[in-house]
Amino acid sequence: MENKHLQQSEYDQFRSFLEQQCGIVLGDNKLYLVKSRLAPLMARFNVESLSQLVSKTLSPHERQLRAAVVDAMTTNETLWFRDQYPFELLKTKLFPELKDVRRPLKIWSAASSSGQEPYSIAMSVAEFQSKNPGVLKMGAQIIGTDISNTMLDMCKNAEYDALALARGLSMERRQKFFKDSGNGMAQVIDPIRKMVSFRHLNLLDSYALMGKFDIIFCRNVLIYFSPEVKAKIIAQFAQALNPKGYLFLGASESMAGLSDSFDMVRCNPGIIYQKK
Repeated sequence: MENKHLQQSEYDQFRSFLEQQCGIVLGDNKLYLVKSRLAPLMARFNVESLSQLVSKTLSPHERQLRAAVVDAMTTNETLWFRDQYPFELLKTKLFPELKDVRRPLKIWSAASSSGQEPYSIAMSVAEFQSKNPGVLKMGAQIIGTDISNTMLDMCKNAEYDALALARGLSMERRQKFFKDSGNGMAQVIDPIRKMVSFRHLNLLDSYALMGKFDIIFCRNVLIYFSPEVKAKIIAQFAQALNPKGYLFLGASESMAGLSDSFDMVRCNPGIIYQKK
């Protein structure tokens, strides 16, 4: 198993590479994560050892390898309707507040992973519309962004296996919002897919071309960044939101000490942040 060994100095170099490329800060004790995420790339790029893989990754000429490494390190497990309450709040608080907007609502899922979050938002829009006929006439435009091209391809296909479908999806929603596509796979139905578009975005870059949003979801992503980077990202979210727009963070994430552009709104359950 010597080929999976990494020296501390190599791990440290790799950590600083990852932070520069996408802002992710790996702790001292995440070597196991690097090994498990990068090991599958050894055969693909015909590299003898993890040590060699890391050293090639540090070379600016190895574009394809670097992209694959960032891809592998930023791919997150996700589930449908994660934490439940954000999607309930959309239907009970935010959509009713925004019902008189005479254009499509604009919602951004920042770090859309394999698509469960933006499609869960779209399903919530559909559920709200069916219970409130004639409200939100213009519907919603949902944009999902991610740094991983592999994930974005999955999002666009909107096809999921039995394991992915079992995570957080009720049987009722499974029957209502998916069609079987063979081989044990199911695909999100067209009316839901049409609400969502996807694009590549690194949260460290500018969001100026994204336009303005009513609601931004950025959940369980900021935990990977340093406080300085978190503050920069939150400031950019504030600029990307319409006045009184809402930001959802993860259940364990807080804005304390990072921004004074938002008011914290306590809901029952959960917390959301409203742009001042």
